[in-house]
Amino acid sequence: MARKNGRDLPWRKTSSPYEIRLSEIMLQQTRVDTVILYYFRFLAKFSTIQALAAATLQEVLKAWEGLGY
Repeated sequence: MARKNGRDLPWRKTSSPYEIRLSEIMLQQTRVDTVILYYFRFLAKFSTIQALAAATLQEVLKAWEGLGY
């Protein structure tokens, strides 16, 4: 959970291991402000690990495009 003075981040409000892990991976290579935008877009397209697993590599790469330094 967010500390008393911590930032209000979407992945701090979920107990979903998938959503938390997704944010951790995104945050390894990208600034928080950018991740927030991609996080919601990615989850809109791949809302579950099953949806992600069923996607083509091209679909995932397209959704991931732009993350990173």
